Amino acid sequence: MALIDNFSLEPKPKRQKIDNNNEFSSSSTSSSCGHCWVCYGVCTACKSTVDNRQGRSFDYLFDGLQLSHDAVALTKRLVTKLSCLNEKKLHLVLDLDHTLLHTIRVSSLTEAEKYLIEEAGSNTRDDLRKLKAKGDPMEYLTKLRPFVRDFLKEANEMFTMYVYTKGNRDYAKAILDVIDPKQIYFGKRVITRDESPYTKTLDLVLADERGVVIVDDTRDVWIDHKSNLVEISKYRYFRMNRKESKPYSEEKIDESENDGGLANVFEIAQGSSQWILQSRRRAGVRGREAAATRD
Repeated sequence: MALIDNFSLEPKPKRQKIDNNNEFSSSSTSSSCGHCWVCYGVCTACKSTVDNRQGRSFDYLFDGLQLSHDAVALTKRLVTKLSCLNEKKLHLVLDLDHTLLHTIRVSSLTEAEKYLIEEAGSNTRDDLRKLKAKGDPMEYLTKLRPFVRDFLKEANEMFTMYVYTKGNRDYAKAILDVIDPKQIYFGKRVITRDESPYTKTLDLVLADERGVVIVDDTRDVWIDHKSNLVEISKYRYFRMNRKESKPYSEEKIDESENDGGLANVFEIAQGSSQWILQSRRRAGVRGREAAATRD
């Protein structure tokens, strides 16, 4: 219940009202401007040069984009409110490696796994691909986790989805060309180690964290957001070391599609989504009733 308990969408304590004549309007002087939207270091309102410490970079959405801390907070609240009310969607943040798939260097395959090279180059399997990332001379094999395509399709009906990976942007793009070639699921909402090299944080996700569900196989990287995390079992298809028992690849079997990690996590995420949206509707009803009573 810890995950659901975290997602109370009761209003947060009121913050100081934003002055429309200050923060979100153009100003003739930089001292009176909130520098809400900055592009390549220049405020779009007052045209002054802005230090990158005065906000947070969102390069992954638009090159050179920086938002002030107040603009980030406001955008998160508005995005979540509109998403819940209009689309009936929350936000889902997905890891890639060992969560949705497993990738290995071709040179690291064991003798018992090398049959997969030929299978990846054939038309008989849509869950196994050869992969080359831009700027990387190595060739890789990527094995999609069972149920991943159905998971993405169904989750897309309930969530606005982000990818958040510790891989670099070129690797993420190569993977997304496989699982989301038409950018139906993620669009530009792809956060990589280029933006977040050490840990993962919801600070980079433009949504109120109370309405965000995280699915990741590694708990420790989410230092400040463990209560949002649905930890999924680590998907290991290829052999990772010599001491482990035979992996799926050598046994020529795979994780269950109906009762594997993604199927189980989908049920949890679906339940969380329904509960949170119902809570928001109830909060809205209570708010209207309270307003009517005051009138």
